[in-house]
Amino acid sequence: MDIGEKIREERIKKGLKQCQLANKAGISNTYLSDIEVGRTTPSIKTLMKIAKALDVDCTVFLKPDN
Repeated sequence: MDIGEKIREERIKKGLKQCQLANKAGISNTYLSDIEVGRTTPSIKTLMKIAKALDVDCTVFLKPDN
């Protein structure tokens, strides 16, 4: 599972729509969508914003799959 898939999984767990998470993280909905489907990889700064908006540690997205 890549970073975007992990972000999407956490977003759904929290019951947020893409537009809600994008707004909380201060990024565009289009950019979040591109991250979630793997068209782009977020910078560390953006990843930290998304993690904060989801109230999780950013390492959640970086851990390898088992």
